[in-house]
Amino acid sequence: MPRILVTGAAGFIGMHTARRLLQRGDEVVGIDNLNDYYSPELKTDRLAVLQDHAAFQFRKISLEDRDAMRDLFATQHFDRVIHLAAQAGVRYSLQNPEAYSDSNLTGFINILECCRHHQIAHLTYASSSSVYGANRKLPFHESDRVDHPVSLYAATKKANELLAHSYSHLFGLPTTGLRFFTVYGPWGRPDMALWLFTQAILEGKPIRVFNHGHMRRDFTYIDDIVEGVIRTSDRIPTACATNTDDPGDSESTAPYRLYNIGNNTPVPLLELISCLEQKLGIPAIMDLQPMQPGDVEATYADISALQTDVGFSPDTSIADGTGHFVDWFIASDASRYTRDSA
Repeated sequence: MPRILVTGAAGFIGMHTARRLLQRGDEVVGIDNLNDYYSPELKTDRLAVLQDHAAFQFRKISLEDRDAMRDLFATQHFDRVIHLAAQAGVRYSLQNPEAYSDSNLTGFINILECCRHHQIAHLTYASSSSVYGANRKLPFHESDRVDHPVSLYAATKKANELLAHSYSHLFGLPTTGLRFFTVYGPWGRPDMALWLFTQAILEGKPIRVFNHGHMRRDFTYIDDIVEGVIRTSDRIPTACATNTDDPGDSESTAPYRLYNIGNNTPVPLLELISCLEQKLGIPAIMDLQPMQPGDVEATYADISALQTDVGFSPDTSIADGTGHFVDWFIASDASRYTRDSA
């Protein structure tokens, strides 16, 4: 039974990933700092789902706490690490940049150092489609240059990929970075469009639709993301002698990989809103807004590397995925997590 560390276990993707690992019989230690970027109650309720499993342990730890991280690795003896904790959000990085340097940079260095010194067999970590920044060539491929981030969040995620490559090259630490594309589904984040739209429509309030609705996103359902995370975690990368040490490539002469995980189907924002209107039986009141700083018009994942190497293709339709989210949102009275802050 592998012993796996899942960072960000109280987060959206972290909770779902930890639960799937527990269901298949793995032993999971989860860490999270339970910060108040969004409702700590939501994070606590996610953890309650995991704490029903005897093979799950939780530790409240901040990634940037070097001593706590060193003690965790020294005492727990992990086989693998799935690193999903980070300060999330593009827009919040304009208000609180220090939170991103603490968690996404200092915290990631601490993860790398602990993995290096404790002979972790494989570090799988979350990157983001936001690294593609101002790129206009679609679909986005892992070998595309990503030198023009349009948000601090994106810059920290690109920095993670570069740091991981250096540790793979210098110390032989196997690392795999996963560029997630607009993840959504039950237990999602209250700051994401799907949650904001659903709650506003139910309450008869207008929804803010940026770039006047002319946006497309490669929305990827949470179950597909988790399947991709676990499959890539199970596949430990090796050096590729036929390639160069180019950290922009999905392969390297180091034991290093990068993969897009997206639905490979960009969806217009207005189509997402239409799916919600049909599921809820309520028309949306749209407040059309200009493009926001740090945002991009379209995302679209080329997943050919994931298909070839891992044998997996996300395929949940936007209609099915939004339906599952709305069912959960209503059944769990999810709006309670944001009522106090509204």
